[in-house]
Amino acid sequence: MNVFAISDRGKVRQQNEDAVFYRLDEENGVGLAVLCDGMGGEKAGEVASATAGKAFLDYAEKTFLSSDVPIASDVAREAAAYANLQVYDRAMRDEACAGMGTTLVAVVIEPDDACVVNVGDSRCYWLAEGQLQQVTRDHSLVQDMVDHGQLTPSEAGTHPRRNVITRAVGVQRRIVSDIFRLDLRPGDRLLLCSDGLSNQVTRQEMEQILLAEPALDIAAEKLLAMALDRGAPDNVSVLILER
Repeated sequence: MNVFAISDRGKVRQQNEDAVFYRLDEENGVGLAVLCDGMGGEKAGEVASATAGKAFLDYAEKTFLSSDVPIASDVAREAAAYANLQVYDRAMRDEACAGMGTTLVAVVIEPDDACVVNVGDSRCYWLAEGQLQQVTRDHSLVQDMVDHGQLTPSEAGTHPRRNVITRAVGVQRRIVSDIFRLDLRPGDRLLLCSDGLSNQVTRQEMEQILLAEPALDIAAEKLLAMALDRGAPDNVSVLILER
């Protein structure tokens, strides 16, 4: 497995509230990656994303070390719930962090299993057999409106409330996360990104870059550059993992 991640505060925001973490255990065929997009006043969003990302990785890694036959989907769901509690408890204890939260999208890979977990509108895309498909479904107001036929996908992309999410890590004591099992093959790629990328770069453009560029770092840098060239009003984070 190979992985590369990059994050930028963009052209408008004063600070970067995204956080990206990963750990690879090549010997045991385990890969963990998580991307979070924080929200909150002052620096609370930055605290939320970093807290959630680190908590997810720590829990998942300890579970793999302590379990003989871990199930990727169970690890992902439990790690997301643990990350939620860590953010929620910090928000309850620290007045400066009150009301903070974060999105979370993560991948858990083991030799014979792989899955993606998400809460919020950060996304995972899967490149396989020359095609890029979106794995996750946004937990957002505009996605709900699209699902109910009130907006078209193109209208959702420019809707003034497109950044309003309906689920977040750390806002409530319990969360509901979505789990997606994947049949990853050697050479497949997973792209994790914050909405700072997906709001500026289309799926077709992502696909073209991922297919044309074999080097993960250059592909990620090209995706980031495209978002920056289009104004990047939000933080932009990109993680590419190749099996």
